[in-house]
Amino acid sequence: MLSKKLRSMLDYFTKGELALWLISVTLIVVSFLVFDRENYLTLAASLIGVTSLIFCAKGNPLGQFFIIIFSILYGIISYTFAYYGEIITYLGMTAPMAVLALISWIRNPYNGNKSEVKVNRLKLKEIIFMILLTAIVTFVFYYILAAFNTNNLIPSTVSVTTSFIAAYLTFRRSAYYAVFYAANDMVLIVLWILASFSDKSYLSVVICFIVFLANDIYGFISWSKMQKRQETKLED
Repeated sequence: MLSKKLRSMLDYFTKGELALWLISVTLIVVSFLVFDRENYLTLAASLIGVTSLIFCAKGNPLGQFFIIIFSILYGIISYTFAYYGEIITYLGMTAPMAVLALISWIRNPYNGNKSEVKVNRLKLKEIIFMILLTAIVTFVFYYILAAFNTNNLIPSTVSVTTSFIAAYLTFRRSAYYAVFYAANDMVLIVLWILASFSDKSYLSVVICFIVFLANDIYGFISWSKMQKRQETKLED
């Protein structure tokens, strides 16, 4: 029974996707062994995070479940370096939005296929609404983070902005969610490089987000193809 489930799981992903996941996992484990060797919570969060991305790239709701777990672990990790922006962002925004996204993805399967969400295109009015809402969230969070004496305030605020847009687009099932998560990955790479100046063990987190960046780029490519396929079949 276990063998059949494993075979079914392997058949679900393409060889390229499996290779991307295996390379990602290998880089995360190697970077942990080289730069850290102590913070197993960081290792666990990284492995769960990269696994969530490969499922999200397929439009599978299971990816959102893993993101919820990752957000909680990442919030704890961020607390160790006083990155309060990341704590508030992931525990107060990303995790709750992932719950909403999980519900949205489950409720909107493509042609009844529970392992593939129906891709959505945002209309201009909603895009304008999203931009205005993002501006308000960014403004409010800047002062909240400043009040908490957050390290590297500006990059932390930018992280809030990109995370909010990415989370919103994920909830709304837009392929562009991956573009903004990729943008967020680049911000986080900078943040954790700055953190690594005082503690080299954080370099493993840097590697983690470099891996996430590669996976989010693939996620956008995958969703673009998925959207095209779904819309083409709809026209037929």
